[in-house]
Parts: sequence; structure tokens; C-alpha cells
Amino acid sequence: MATHGKKYRESAKAVDVTKAYPINEAIVLLKKAGYTKFDGSVEIAIKTNADAKYNDQMMRGTTILPHGTGKSKRIAVFTADEAEAKKAGADVAWTETLLNDIKAGKFDFDILLTTPEHIRDLAPVAKQLGPKWLMPSPKAGTVVANIPQAVEEFKKGKMEFKLDKTGNINASIGKLSFTEKQIEENIIAFLKALEDNKPTGVKGKLIKRAFIAPTMGPGIQIVC
Repeated sequence: MATHGKKYRESAKAVDVTKAYPINEAIVLLKKAGYTKFDGSVEIAIKTNADAKYNDQMMRGTTILPHGTGKSKRIAVFTADEAEAKKAGADVAWTETLLNDIKAGKFDFDILLTTPEHIRDLAPVAKQLGPKWLMPSPKAGTVVANIPQAVEEFKKGKMEFKLDKTGNINASIGKLSFTEKQIEENIIAFLKALEDNKPTGVKGKLIKRAFIAPTMGPGIQIVC
């Protein structure tokens, strides 16, 4: 069984694992718990009452956090209008060249956008994109008619969330350098986005438990 290091054990002493903290109190602990020299991320882990085995309980959606995620994303656009995509701020905007790079296992981007008329053209590389969760999808907000608007939104911090096979949702929702208020507003916005996208097949409460944690540090359960 893996054991945590000394710094982790020291930071964990301040956290009562039997308690769920109000969000503002949890953030104070979060700030103290982060012990890395770099600006670590604020991670959130949600245990839901959704069962991924059933289609009517699957969850996948997007939201724009009030203060972004603190992470810059490289955006690729598969479109015939390379000039428009580049003007909108895309980092990569090719057609055949992009397809060849993907086939060769080169992924110089974090998000891939395309338009409805071009989604079929990505079929030859679907097997390469799928396992990396990079295949464009309307639910993920990556198959869009308005490319400039989509690029702008993702550059501002639009993020995707999805339910994994165990019924959990994990995401990065900010940086430890954010103010306590910024972190709190991001957490509240993220939880609201999940509730707004609650699957029809989930009866009763969607969120079972929620934890926030620094990149390296203990998880802190929050009241939600």
C-alpha cells in the first residue's frame, strides 16, 4: 500500500476526515494544505448517485467558470477556413496536415473544435482521438457552427466535465493563487453546472459527496 510523504501527513493533520466543511472554511484549509513550491491547481472530486451503466444517467457537459481555471489551453480547429480560425485565436488550424499529425500520434493541442459539416471528415482518426477524449462532440461544446465564439469561450476558461465509469466527476477549477472568494465562486458555479445538467435517470439528489484538494495535499469534504 502506498504511503504519503511527511509534508502530506503534516498538512493532513488539520483536516477532520469525518467532517464536511462549509465551502468558505474548506478553502481556508485548502490554502494551508497546499505545500508545493509551484502554483498548484484546485481539484474537485464529486461522487454522484449516477450510474454510468445507464444511458439516461450519463453526464457530459461544459461550463465557463467565473474566474477560469488558471490553465491555458492549446486549441486546434479542423475547418476549411484556416484564416478565420487563426484570426479567432486558434493555436492550430489545418485540415489535411492536422489529420496526418493525429494519425502519426502527434497531438499539439488540448481541445479540438470543428463544425457540423466537417465532423464526418474526422472519422478516419476517431480511434486516435476517442481514447484521449479529444473527439469533438456537441455535448462537449466542440462541434459548433460559430468557431470564433467557441475559440473565445475556451480561451476564457470554458471547461468540460464528464462522469467516469465509477460515477465520479473530477476537474480542476482554479489555482491556489486565486483569492478565497474567486475559488468559492468557481466551486459554486461548478456545482450549479452539475445540477443544471442532472441526468433524467437520476432520482433524488445528484451529488453524494464532494471534496476539494490542492494538487498535492489532502482532500477536504465540503457541504453541498
